[in-house]
Amino acid sequence: MTQDVIALTPQMPDTRTLLAGLHAGGPDLRVGEAGSGSVVQLCTAGGQALVSVEAPRYVQVPGEVARLLGPDVDAESPVWWTEARAASTVEGAGRLAGSFAGRLNAVHGGTVWPREAGHTDVVTGLADAVVEATPMGVDLLTDEAAVVVQGRPVIAATTWLTDVVRNAARTGRELQIVTPPGTRLTFPARTLLDGLPSRWVVHDPECGYYDGLSGTVLCWDQGRFIPVPGDGPRLADAFRPRPEAEGERQLLLSIRTVHPADEHLLLGGALEQAWRTLTGAPPAGWSTAEPVNVPWSPRQLTDLARTRAQRSLPTWTVAVSAPDRPAIATTRTVRTGAGVEEHITLVVGHGADAAADALAELAEALSVRHNLATMIGQLRTARADLTTPAHHEPPPVPLTFTLGPDAVAELGKDHGAFTPARLGPATRPALHHTLGDGTDPAAAWQRLRQINDHVSGSTRQQGQRGT
Repeated sequence: MTQDVIALTPQMPDTRTLLAGLHAGGPDLRVGEAGSGSVVQLCTAGGQALVSVEAPRYVQVPGEVARLLGPDVDAESPVWWTEARAASTVEGAGRLAGSFAGRLNAVHGGTVWPREAGHTDVVTGLADAVVEATPMGVDLLTDEAAVVVQGRPVIAATTWLTDVVRNAARTGRELQIVTPPGTRLTFPARTLLDGLPSRWVVHDPECGYYDGLSGTVLCWDQGRFIPVPGDGPRLADAFRPRPEAEGERQLLLSIRTVHPADEHLLLGGALEQAWRTLTGAPPAGWSTAEPVNVPWSPRQLTDLARTRAQRSLPTWTVAVSAPDRPAIATTRTVRTGAGVEEHITLVVGHGADAAADALAELAEALSVRHNLATMIGQLRTARADLTTPAHHEPPPVPLTFTLGPDAVAELGKDHGAFTPARLGPATRPALHHTLGDGTDPAAAWQRLRQINDHVSGSTRQQGQRGT
């Protein structure tokens, strides 16, 4: 298992302190770099990485340390987060990472996570160690899969994990993350796994391994974890529903906006509008990975997206709320033929039942001021802390579906058998459909399918008449 050790210090580790940390393995180890210079590595005499150290991140957003590492960690934002990852195949590499982090802590104060990992001893005897050659962050690489073994209580969409995701997709491999029981995924990490061939593999003492999202019992076969062969999928007993989330709700929004691509465009407005409507405040921070470290700034977000668009690259970001009002979102911004599109997925915890009443108000604000294309609101019974556990949770139930003004104009006056609410100006309205109150999943899904079929059919007819 790759061992992660994090130094949390009130001051930025300076060059001298970092050099002292890099001498944790004595004078026989070499120092290299990776990630275009953003990662420093302690290497064997042959140049194989034993420990990879990411550049320190200044985490200014309150609550991020506790959200990702647990409430018992004695560190409050703002704090410098310096992460070291030790090779899983070398005995002693984990102690080397712990010594690096402990030395930073000894100079600058703060704490080390896990607490017991930090020390300042010199770890010798690793210069001639044999390290299996794998991409950074990957524990096992086969022709079929990139396997990452993690022991963290919460798996987050960290910088190194997003790099592993990109590399797996680029090489056509399935990403497989192996964790012990009790591990949870953050919402951004869950969305990363949804976006490519992947599997969350949970080690279970009874059945061996199972899929943390579907419950299917797994086995290792020909270079990857696959469902155990048989007449049908076999479900792990550990995946059975648990009672702890009863009474807790999550409100999920899928929002798509399409903006004209001009020099005055400022992104993030739709996300901020949704956040203010549902929580009463704007996002606390944003970043391109977890931990979310930068205070909320639509201008900085826009500048990043514009720079990446100039290289024909999409922009993926995460935003979080203050700790007292759980909310988190991911946004993918991409330039298309229609303009600049934002694909936002926002989830809000705790008072989601009350928040659902504000969806019509939000739909109108987005359609009038933020170029709304579509919005779907859903409700689910799930953990209010917005993490995903490795056991069954009921699927979300659709609440509302909103069609933005441009799509309504294409649809014309034919709304079929539906009587949606008309939002915004009469000359340029949005259509807001209420699908239910979250108590009848079958009826809500059937109504959503009927509306989608009608909209898709009308759009095709408009296209055929246009040709």
